[in-house]
Amino acid sequence: MNLLDCYQQAVSDLLFKVRSTQREAIQKAGEMVADALMHGKRVYFGRICHSIEMDLFNRGGGPVCYQLYEADKTELKEGDVLFVSSVSGRTLEVVNLAYDSVQAGVRVIALTSMEYARAVDPVHESGKRLHEFVTLALDNCAPAAEAMMDVEGLKTRFAAASGIASDFIMWSITSVMVETMLEAGCCPGILKSLNFPGGAEFNEEVKKHYEEYGW
Repeated sequence: MNLLDCYQQAVSDLLFKVRSTQREAIQKAGEMVADALMHGKRVYFGRICHSIEMDLFNRGGGPVCYQLYEADKTELKEGDVLFVSSVSGRTLEVVNLAYDSVQAGVRVIALTSMEYARAVDPVHESGKRLHEFVTLALDNCAPAAEAMMDVEGLKTRFAAASGIASDFIMWSITSVMVETMLEAGCCPGILKSLNFPGGAEFNEEVKKHYEEYGW
């Protein structure tokens, strides 16, 4: 196979591994998000794998209820949900935020690579890596050191895994959240594309509903 075919097969294998190993955790995460929203709490995204979180934020087909975590502006409260990500599980800024948030009663959901995390030493003063203390950890199934493929002629492995896997996981979690809320009689606000006729007007109503009900 040429490199294109090899890459696409690697992605297919990666997503299959996520589907076959992370279903239970994805279900728990989606239900946790739905529970938070239906009880007046907020759901925040930290940075996920080089800004993958933006694929779900403020866009057509995405829920209005997700908010971006901003270190200088966001006031996390007990019972809120915070998504964080560190592929290695030891990115100090992320681990510090997650650790402090857990201590404050925030439900922290982490995306990480278990294989990578187990191959490196922790750097946090607690002596723990991300998956060892958060409320719920999801394995993005990326290999240690991130890259998926050995390519003849290259001196290092090729093709990062965590971004594609994390996007897939986040939309999967969102699908569980939507279904859980619908079954409970709460219809979460889903945005339309602003470039589609009527999108702006529709979104204004969705945002008004969110401001009143939190979902």
